[in-house]
Amino acid sequence: MTDGNLAPLRYPFGEPPKEGEAVTIGHGVLWIRIPLPMALDHVNCYALDDGDGWTIVDTGFASKRSRKIWEAVLSGPLGGRPVRRVIVTHHHPDHVGLAGWFIQQGAELWMPRTGWLMARMMVLDKQSTYLEETLAFYRKSGMDPAIFENRRGERPFNYADCVAPLPLGYRRLLDSEVVQIGGRSWDVRMGHGHAPEHATFWSLDDSLVLGGDQLLPKISPNLGVYATEPEADPVGDWLTSCAHLTPFAREDHVVLPGHKLPFTGLPQRLDQMVGGIEAGLDRLLDWLSEPRVAGACFSPLYRRAIGPSEYGLALVEAVGHLNHLHQTGKVRRWPGPDGAWLWQAL
Repeated sequence: MTDGNLAPLRYPFGEPPKEGEAVTIGHGVLWIRIPLPMALDHVNCYALDDGDGWTIVDTGFASKRSRKIWEAVLSGPLGGRPVRRVIVTHHHPDHVGLAGWFIQQGAELWMPRTGWLMARMMVLDKQSTYLEETLAFYRKSGMDPAIFENRRGERPFNYADCVAPLPLGYRRLLDSEVVQIGGRSWDVRMGHGHAPEHATFWSLDDSLVLGGDQLLPKISPNLGVYATEPEADPVGDWLTSCAHLTPFAREDHVVLPGHKLPFTGLPQRLDQMVGGIEAGLDRLLDWLSEPRVAGACFSPLYRRAIGPSEYGLALVEAVGHLNHLHQTGKVRRWPGPDGAWLWQAL
């Protein structure tokens, strides 16, 4: 962890852009906000001026509303100049959703290989009901029986519901390479945990950092485990990434995050994020003085009521924390009489 004697976070741009508008962050850098139909009700996107056109960083969901907003941005703040390139920080649908739409209009796609592979795969994986493998994962996680029964009868979320198909070809972003965007040179640094190979960009010419969901103020990104990789340790990956990025962080960096407001005070924010995860793990370990299923572990992790709309993300993140404790040798687990894993501190 970093030195605790750090300046507090500041928010130099207090008001987010309105729909169809943009806020100027620096020379040739515009901040755009696209709404999302969920509790976290927006994603931040950025447009960087490349002279003959624009580079867009992240896109929002593929939806009629998002396209309408982008059309207003393209004809308004972007002055009718074409989008030449779309950079996607990671494969989650609020960031990659409209990339394919921009590419159909002539843009080139740049993103990390893992994100491109996952997006290409997931957009083809369309299900009308939950797979038995997914339901088995929920059982093992100790999902609330009423919520489990509701899910079993529902149509699951399909990635393709809000992500346009991606092209066959793309330009791969590599960790530690330097790329040119908007008249600046940027170091590419990959993070992990929230998403595999999450690209962040650190300007070598000024203090700007494009942080995506790897570097957020106030909130922490979800560190969830899913049926696709039930033994994953996203919490461990996240902590390793924070340690990797900390030596590069400066107080004067202006971080342009995927959600909430741009901020300064990145060294403190990294310290806060690590401290928050470690404190949650400590509370969880105390909670596991007796055997519990993952679905009974919300209280020490969140310390607030979890509603139905948040339940799924809360459950997969609880499994993420439990997997980390298990894989670092601090808890044991075994299948209970109903098949759900029971976890207990050693």
